[in-house]
Parts: sequence; structure tokens; C-alpha cells
Amino acid sequence: MPSALPVLSVLAAIVVLWYAASVWMNATWVYDQAARAGNTVTLAEVIPQTMAQSRPLLPPPHQVAAELWKGVTAQAVTSKRSLVYHGYVTLRGTLMGFALGIVLGVGLAMAIVRFRVMEMSVMPWAIISQTIPIVALAPMILTVSNQIGIDNREVPKAIIAAYLSFFPVLVSMVKGLRSPDQMQLDLLSTYGASETDTFLKLRLPASMPYFFASLKVAIAAALVGTIIGELPTGAIEGLGARMLIGSQFGEPLIMWAALFAAAILAGGLILIVGLVERLARASMGVPA
Repeated sequence: MPSALPVLSVLAAIVVLWYAASVWMNATWVYDQAARAGNTVTLAEVIPQTMAQSRPLLPPPHQVAAELWKGVTAQAVTSKRSLVYHGYVTLRGTLMGFALGIVLGVGLAMAIVRFRVMEMSVMPWAIISQTIPIVALAPMILTVSNQIGIDNREVPKAIIAAYLSFFPVLVSMVKGLRSPDQMQLDLLSTYGASETDTFLKLRLPASMPYFFASLKVAIAAALVGTIIGELPTGAIEGLGARMLIGSQFGEPLIMWAALFAAAILAGGLILIVGLVERLARASMGVPA
């Protein structure tokens, strides 16, 4: 419990500030309606009205929680109005992009560590690629995908997710594969170990802490990439599509519920990555 106290304190402060901001932003509508009716309202009358608006500028926490609960429990999971269904659609694209990002990041890292020419030619471009705004790049990826005949909307979303997720894996794996010091490398060399043996028995195990640390960043980046990929497609499925629908039709509660559903999904994925890390460390005999 003592370790949870700082987290709960920060959470309580966020909730208090959120409620205060909701009152401040939503009060404009209350005062406007009172002015139209020729009435005056006190602060004690304003606060309750800012807590129960159907289309508030900033929904208070309890309204978002109620909409989130309704989206999860009030419909069948196969319903197009269910956040569980839309979360599954987003999860599917996230995992595809995450897997592609891991393969790309690890593959490039191995090549960069093994061949110096790869570091000089590929690494600068990998860094530059992350300076391109993904919001601008996503429509281009979708357009190219359509032009080459890819009708499956999962593929462009996976590519966008992989684009965001490969870089932290690449940087961390390069650092991890190079983490053994020269003394360790010389020791294996005196035993006649080949480059393959050195990689499998020294470099790869040494890179695992870096690898799993990068996965926690990469899985969150993949989720963000998937949601961004859902926005410009006119998609009607996925959490990104729900956010877009809520924004376009003036339904902020739908948008905020989808936003929090995405945050909960990201938190769950990060916890799963942490569990896999602990299992991998235990299998390798490394303390958690």
C-alpha cells in the first residue's frame, strides 16, 4: 500500500483538476442558456448543470466512466457499437504492426552490428524516418496500398504501426548487441568461438534487457500507429474510427470513451509484455 500511495495521490490530483476544468469549460453553455432565458444563475446552480450535459465541451470523469462502461457491457461484443468489438479490431492491427516492427527492428539491428556499412548507410535514414509526421505519412501509405491493389485495410494499418514501433526496437537492440565489453569478446575468441556462437551465446543474451524495455515502448507506439491508420480511411471499425465518429457527429462522450478504451488496451498490452519478460528471464535464470 505505501508504494501505491504516490500513484493514487497523483490520480486524485488529476481527477480534481479534471472536474475543475469540466466546470470551467462547460459553464459557458449554462451561462449562455441562462442569458437567453433572461435569468441569472449562481455557482451552486452552475456546477450540477456542468456535470450532466449531453454534449459537454469537456466531459467530467463520471460521464466518461459511464459511457465507457456502457460501451463495454451494454451491447453484445459483436455489435458495431461495442467498444470490445472496436478494441479487438484495433488490437488485431496493433499486433500485426508490432510483429512486423519487431522483425524489421531486430533484423536491421543485427545487420548494423555485423556490417559497419549498414550502420553508415541505414542508421541515418532510420533516424530521419522518425522526423516525418506520421499524420502526413499515413494517407500516403493508404494511397500507395490502394494503387498496388491491397484492398485489405489491415495491411496499411499494420505498416503504419510497424513504422512507429520498429525504431525503439532497432535502437535498443543495437545498444544491447554491443553491450558486451571487449574482454568478453576476447575470451570467446580465445576459445575459438565463431561469430555465430558469439552472437547466440553472448550478444543475444546480453541484449535481452534492452529488447524487452524497447518492446514496452514499441507496443504502445504500434497502438498509436494503428489508431492513426484508422483515422484517414473512412473506417467504421476500430477505436480510432470511434474517436473520429464522436468528433464528426459532436458526440464527445463517444470520443472520450474510445480514448480511454485505447489507454486501457495499451496498459494491458504493456502488462503482457512485462509478464513475457519475467517468464523469459526466469527461463534464462536471470533475476527479475
